[in-house]
Amino acid sequence: MRVFYDLNNLVEFNNAIVTIGTFDGVHLGHQKVIAQLKEEARKINGETVIITFYPHPRKIIHQEQKPFHLLNSLAEKIKLLESFGVDNVVVVPFNEAFAAQTAEEYVQEFLMKKVHAHTIIVGYDHRFGKGRTGDYHTLENYGKQLGFRVKEIPEKLLNEVIISSTKIREALMNGEVEVANQFLGYHFFFEGKVIRGDQLGRTIGYPTANLQIMGEDKLIPSNGVYAVRVIDKEGRSFEGMLNIGKRPTVDGTKLSIEVNIFDFDLDIYGETLQVETITRLRDEIKFKDLDALIAQLAKDKETALSCLKEVGF
Repeated sequence: MRVFYDLNNLVEFNNAIVTIGTFDGVHLGHQKVIAQLKEEARKINGETVIITFYPHPRKIIHQEQKPFHLLNSLAEKIKLLESFGVDNVVVVPFNEAFAAQTAEEYVQEFLMKKVHAHTIIVGYDHRFGKGRTGDYHTLENYGKQLGFRVKEIPEKLLNEVIISSTKIREALMNGEVEVANQFLGYHFFFEGKVIRGDQLGRTIGYPTANLQIMGEDKLIPSNGVYAVRVIDKEGRSFEGMLNIGKRPTVDGTKLSIEVNIFDFDLDIYGETLQVETITRLRDEIKFKDLDALIAQLAKDKETALSCLKEVGF
């Protein structure tokens, strides 16, 4: 898969079958849209092209609104799109100048002169251009003038995409990762750089990798203990358990995200790990002392191993 970050450096796509959107989560609804894109490309021996945006348009257009969280960082989204067989991803550097384009400029200067779209597949409610004045019918009219096709994503599928995104976010914020995973069609994951912590885990027999999350807007599941799968830079996978919280037993005050990787004893400071959340084991609890914490961690590990075995790891 080819990824383009510079709109002035795009190649000439072969019969570009294009769709446009944030594709946050690349969940089952999005995957159906991708399947429709690939089917259209197959019919005419074309290439699939997904146009997405960075940063998220809401950060530019609605700067005054409260912060929001995304299911994927840009790197994670690109990795997922590649896994689902997309040929090309165009990452639009979304800024005030791009947002200020009229609908006509957006179609003529961007979709045609830069992307050279053969077919554009969008939903009936797709809006574009300054003031969101362009819509599906605008594209149809320009298609007749400029020689590109416009096809519609079925309303039922479009509603499914919207509902799925909402349910996934709600589920993760409630710690219901199994529910989120069902809508995603894969295990929700995040990437984090291993940084130095206070190394308390090492002294009690449960060494942890403290993670600095990649992607400032990344949504993180609610506080608690999770069974996880960890993938290192070499692509090797390991079983483990994850704690998200403030570590009340040791009077922690800051949110920490730390993973205990089972049967693992390598120096990985500075490396980036991918952590897949499988199931939530329990809430974060304040124990009366470290001995009580250690006893619970032993139970957590046993439960985590059982859960991971059940899903086939």
